[in-house]
Amino acid sequence: MTTLKGPGIFLAQFMGDEAPFNDLKTICEWSKNLGFAGVQLPTWDARCIDLQKAAESKTYCDELKGTINACGLEITELSTHLQGQLIAVNPAYDVLFDGFAPEPLRNNPKARTEWAVQQLKYAAKASQNLGLNAHGTFSGALLWHTMYPWPQRPAGLVETGFTELANRWLPILNYFDECGVDVCYEIHPGEDLHDGISYEMFLEKVNNHARACLLYDPSHFVLQCLNYLEYIDNYHERIRMFHVKDAEFNPTGKQGVYGGYQSWIDRAGRFRSLGDGQVDFKSIFSKLAQYNFKGWAVMEWECALKHPIDGATEGAKFIKEHIIHVTEKAFDDFAGTGADENLNRLVLGLQ
Repeated sequence: MTTLKGPGIFLAQFMGDEAPFNDLKTICEWSKNLGFAGVQLPTWDARCIDLQKAAESKTYCDELKGTINACGLEITELSTHLQGQLIAVNPAYDVLFDGFAPEPLRNNPKARTEWAVQQLKYAAKASQNLGLNAHGTFSGALLWHTMYPWPQRPAGLVETGFTELANRWLPILNYFDECGVDVCYEIHPGEDLHDGISYEMFLEKVNNHARACLLYDPSHFVLQCLNYLEYIDNYHERIRMFHVKDAEFNPTGKQGVYGGYQSWIDRAGRFRSLGDGQVDFKSIFSKLAQYNFKGWAVMEWECALKHPIDGATEGAKFIKEHIIHVTEKAFDDFAGTGADENLNRLVLGLQ
């Protein structure tokens, strides 16, 4: 068994226009002072990383690591969630997702997708240059608008959608393989990979590619009423990243999973700061330790109620208290009799 690394913090929700959140060095110092040991970098924010430069220059990566290490932190992983979303966008969502791409590429889906593919490849090489072995992203979605089976889906629609999604991702997965880095899809509503079944459908289409792995975030499963502990039992061999994020689901006589078009604060299902929701983190950390998860426990903070600084302050302590320092010996070793083949055969009645 392995003791999880952490606590880490995903910087995406904390970067801002005011100090200390507007500069990598100062936000790292802030994170360290709260008790974090690692930072996960959003690659779309140039204040955190120049992704192309990181892919092309090992010297730049060494300098970036040096800046972060000097603050007493490590880089846990890189994230291309926004770029990954653009690998596959149904035209119904073109306008909504155009903001994820540079302005010159907007209203040009083909150029936008080509840019996203290149971004993922930069991320693979940058991760290699930084000495990282896992990378977090989204799958994108061609089928999400048909998630509820009304109107009835045409025969073969789902198969065609997953075939196309796999065709777009296979060259990217192969390049990540060349770089020795796992692609960890965050299983998330709005993506075609939004639960275990959809992940398995994709995995089949990419020929069970060894690099098509998972970012485990239980909050999204609470909102889907999916058994997030059994999910670990099913997919632990593919889980390479872990977002520690809390959520709650409180259905009423007026709304349930779909939320009635309400804002986050008024939905039956909503994200909460660590410890304020319903996720059974004690069982999650136990299962990840049991299955020898070797990655980081990284807080992704999202909450419609609590101030982010309070969420981060409490989150560092929360993760520290839940990481299990795994044992190196069995608790009943004191009663052991040692290895003796003759004794074993005697106990079995073989002599």
